[in-house]
Amino acid sequence: MSGDEELAKDLGLISALAIGIGTMIGAGIFVLPGIAAQEAGPAVVLSFIIGGMIAMINAFSVSELGTAMPKAGGAYYYINRALGPLFGSISGMGDWIGLAFASAFYSIGFGGYLADLLDGVVVPVPGLGEVALLPTIALGPIVLTDIQIGAVIAGAVFVGVNYIGAKETGGIQTAIVTVLLGLLTIFAVVGFFSFDWGTVAADGSYAPEGVGAILPGAALVFVSYLGYAKIATIGEELKNPGRNLPIAIIGSVGIVMVIYTILVGILMGLIPHEEFFLDTVENAPMSYAAEIVFDYQLPVLEFSLLGVGVTSITIAALLATASSANASILASARINFAMGRDKIVSDSLNEIHPRFATPYRSIAVTGAMIIIFIVALGETVEILSSAASVLHLVVYALINASLIVFRETNPPEYDPDFEVPFYPFLPIAGFVLSLALIYFMDPLATAISMVFVVFAVVWYFVYARTKTDREGILSDYILSRSEEMPDAAVSAANVAKPAGNEDYTVVVPVSNPRTESQLLSLASVVAKANDGVVKAVHIVEVPDQTPLQEGSEHIQRIDEESRALMTQVQESTTTLDVPVEVQTVVSHRSFEEVFDTARREQADTVVMGWGGDRAWSAGRAERPLDELTHDLPCDFLVLNDRGLEPERVLVPTAGGPDSDLSAELACYLRDEVGSEITLLHVVDEGEQAAGEAFLSEWADDHGLEDAAIRVDTSADVEDAIATAARDHSLIVIGATERGLLSRLLTGSLAYDVVNEVDCSVVMAERPTDRSLWSRLFGGFGGD
Repeated sequence: MSGDEELAKDLGLISALAIGIGTMIGAGIFVLPGIAAQEAGPAVVLSFIIGGMIAMINAFSVSELGTAMPKAGGAYYYINRALGPLFGSISGMGDWIGLAFASAFYSIGFGGYLADLLDGVVVPVPGLGEVALLPTIALGPIVLTDIQIGAVIAGAVFVGVNYIGAKETGGIQTAIVTVLLGLLTIFAVVGFFSFDWGTVAADGSYAPEGVGAILPGAALVFVSYLGYAKIATIGEELKNPGRNLPIAIIGSVGIVMVIYTILVGILMGLIPHEEFFLDTVENAPMSYAAEIVFDYQLPVLEFSLLGVGVTSITIAALLATASSANASILASARINFAMGRDKIVSDSLNEIHPRFATPYRSIAVTGAMIIIFIVALGETVEILSSAASVLHLVVYALINASLIVFRETNPPEYDPDFEVPFYPFLPIAGFVLSLALIYFMDPLATAISMVFVVFAVVWYFVYARTKTDREGILSDYILSRSEEMPDAAVSAANVAKPAGNEDYTVVVPVSNPRTESQLLSLASVVAKANDGVVKAVHIVEVPDQTPLQEGSEHIQRIDEESRALMTQVQESTTTLDVPVEVQTVVSHRSFEEVFDTARREQADTVVMGWGGDRAWSAGRAERPLDELTHDLPCDFLVLNDRGLEPERVLVPTAGGPDSDLSAELACYLRDEVGSEITLLHVVDEGEQAAGEAFLSEWADDHGLEDAAIRVDTSADVEDAIATAARDHSLIVIGATERGLLSRLLTGSLAYDVVNEVDCSVVMAERPTDRSLWSRLFGGFGGD
């Protein structure tokens, strides 16, 4: 699969809402209220509200990022692009493993209700007699309970559903959530008439465990709100994401928070606080409450509602835990897909199923992890749920940090349809509150979560750092302004930056792909000699009056044409089987963008075309102001193309770093395309022997022992080069060493040669440390 493959847009707003609501209304309402009530008493209602408010703050940030970049992977994608692949590894692994843990937790909840529903149901087995439909099975030292068997069945079924495709997943999710909400509505309405304020405050207090228990309770129940950000993980498959994504994310949090508040509040008015410590209530508070709510007989029909009511709640619990597991598997598989696409994990996980159009390998790997967690950790559901919460809170904190990075750096591609209100206060609050809530988590669960965070960091430095080549916007921002940034920040950015982009990189900025194929040919020679890659960047300039956001939309319209043109150029150009990557960039200043691109791509060499309108910068690659204020970001080869024919190459030299670069290019041309190299050195009359000695030694030092040597004793460098050029098809000449004012007064040899000869000329310039005096006045009297 190529890196440009996309997932089909199959999901509408209702399906997206169903995924968010279905993920959240699961074990969160059918299991956790019993445990959380032990922690906080009736005040657990406030715990659910506080958890929901923190989720709502984060939901705004997720909505903005999701509309700006509706890509598979959601939070991982945003964090990886903003903060770089190190934090991308932490968020991707954390989100993926956290969801796998949560999916196992939901599946175990499903298995518990399934075991309760089938309790006492047996089937005849020949030779064994009657056997429970969900038996206990011993696998060596591992004993699987009936609950675990049901959980394994549930996990396998929903992995299979996700394997088939997102459209089927969205349809099933919508049906499940519709039935679930209907059953819970009936429970709430009937339960309202059994609600008793005296039960809520039976001990004379709404917080018998103390007000300080509310926040630990919020930490415990936060797992109930993990669904909203998962909508963003399927953003690449969502129709009209600019509108539907924020509605689905923020709307699902709001709907679920209201549902939790009502249902948990009713539970507190039905079940006395001390009864929450009973095992039957702790594990199944809704079923226990249903026995109270539906213990009612219809007077006319003499029909008891108890059996129907309890069975309905059991079915609702099965649907809820199933929908949570289903939606979590969907989201975790997409995260794995996105990490594979960025080479954080094996790229083989990118494979798209030819029939179902899903990342089937990612789904299979995720499903295997879920089954393992069910088998190995099936009796530690509280630890699984808490660890999942901690990992997700770390991810949510990084999401808010990513939004701030995008806003402050304002990259051209960042153009959200929805923006967070009260910026930057809301994302800062989301960052702080997410990390603060971890403090109130179970210490063991926090420790387990931190083990996986450490694992993600180790994984990045051992594996992913050498594979991925995507550098985060924050790192690029810091490194491109290293002189202004604190040393600690620059050092950290250098340590964390990916090593996968350490391949020798040759950047080729082109303004018109139709006419600049020779640049690609020359760049391919340099890349081939260094086992590198060529990155062709089509720079499109827009007027100052056009905002870059509009320019970004414009560039999307022309990007396909640009790539098609570059494909034609590649097909008609000798690229020596060198990998060629193509991208399009919009800018207000196309010339300056060349140097920005070189820094951003960490280029080793830039191959660019000569501009006849750049008289002030004659003989050097940069404009005067840039030349005076900083050094080049890398080597530059500037081609004045009159038909690139590298058969016979002339290299004039008098020594110096730019001549060193000229020699390197000559070696590349000789080795890769068989060019014949001639070295030229100009001396005064009577210095023939000294000139030959210099040139022979210079040739030996630069690996050009087989080059022809030509010494001109006319002392006229320009004329000597022009004369020698008649016998050659290409000249490679070093950039001028003269300062800016010197060139204004006396001209530039390099500029004069370019305009004098008839063949193509490559001007070579290497970065050097030069004082301001040298940049202004250096070189009077000669190059």
